[in-house]
Amino acid sequence: MQPAASHVTSTLRRRLLSASRRPPCLAPPTSPPVSRLPVSCGAVTEERGPWSSPATTSSCSPTAPPPAAAPAPRPLSAPVAGKWPHHQLHRLNVPDHQVDPMRVGLRSLTSNSAPTRVNYGHRCSNAYSTCCATKPEVQPVETPSSDMLVDSFGRFHNYLRISLTERCNLRCQYCMPAEGVELTPKAELLSHDEIIRIANLFVTSGVDKIRLTGGEPTVRKDLEDICLHLSGLKGLKTIAMTTNGIVLSKKLPRLKECGLSALNISLDTLIPAKFEFMTRRKGHSKVMESIDTAIQLGYDPVKINCVIMRGMNDDEICDFVELTRHKPINVRFIEFMPFDGNVWNVKKLVPYAEILDKVRQHFKGVERLQDHPSDTAKNFKIDGHVGTISFITSMTEHFCAGCNRLRLLADGNFKVCLFGPSEVSLREPIHSGLDDAGLKEIISAALYYCMYRTSHFD
Repeated sequence: MQPAASHVTSTLRRRLLSASRRPPCLAPPTSPPVSRLPVSCGAVTEERGPWSSPATTSSCSPTAPPPAAAPAPRPLSAPVAGKWPHHQLHRLNVPDHQVDPMRVGLRSLTSNSAPTRVNYGHRCSNAYSTCCATKPEVQPVETPSSDMLVDSFGRFHNYLRISLTERCNLRCQYCMPAEGVELTPKAELLSHDEIIRIANLFVTSGVDKIRLTGGEPTVRKDLEDICLHLSGLKGLKTIAMTTNGIVLSKKLPRLKECGLSALNISLDTLIPAKFEFMTRRKGHSKVMESIDTAIQLGYDPVKINCVIMRGMNDDEICDFVELTRHKPINVRFIEFMPFDGNVWNVKKLVPYAEILDKVRQHFKGVERLQDHPSDTAKNFKIDGHVGTISFITSMTEHFCAGCNRLRLLADGNFKVCLFGPSEVSLREPIHSGLDDAGLKEIISAALYYCMYRTSHFD
């Protein structure tokens, strides 16, 4: 009789990959590309807050209807024909026979419907999805130390984002409703030891950068301990964190001692009254204090994530750029993205080209920097400024070709693409007794399968 852990692993392998006889590194046949986000010229008027100037006319605002949805994938419960490629069987060391459908280790892996629980923007709406519609021109990246993290396009994923919690101490309008969202019971979230165990699996397979996210990661009580244990993983070069900065100032000195080496602070306005309106909470001065503390502690650059929304904060673009004049700050302007529950409106989207044009009208010597192949940002420097500015063009110019990111959600679900609906649970196999080798096989199979699905090839 096959051991339980081995049975789970072999079942996962079969159900995820047996539909194709192709080796994982061969790209699947292409289908007609999904249309990109349309942009047309036209006037946009938005009601502004009492702190803002009257709405202006934009010459570059998206007004066309959203593109057609991608075809729904086959249900997970449907029988799958075919076998594993013969050359892989010796590596997997599993018997080549059909097994019963498994229940452990998968959760909505092929579901295209929006989940019933929203986790602070981790799960994106399928409208205006920017996943690769055609095979990306893969950029050269580091030589992988393991094929576990190489997807079907040959991209090596060496960057893992770990959500430590679903909770947050703000209620940002573009992120979640005022009443909050339904949270996963604490007993169903990853524990400290499970986070470190999974992180170690990724690091030993080639991940050299981990970013801690949320929710809001600083509300987790064992954050410092998690950083300390992550910093002890051999091969991990960077431990970064994205935070809203509300309670960061007091925690940051200890976090730096525990190995936190890079920092992103979310801030969408420099006006205290507008901050309270946008986040439904007070705390603007605390965020500014955290930015200053990070600079004093030597973080260089301190990255500020700023989501630009028309009629809300697009009149502050140049004020944010001014922050970079005398301080080692990298302001990252992010296009407003659709997340389930944030009442996304295309009229609020301010395209990257429009933001850059506004910057160039007010500042001289705006020069493009050389980006790393895996950068999601387009980076610029300005003459006379200590810091820099960047643009995250998730909506108008996707960066799928160089993507090297993977995501582990707080409930233990593994997600390959932020814009894709597919997830696979790593927590459930751990609780069923699966060993590290089995978990690695789940990760490898899910990586290939999710890329195959979310790229609209099937």
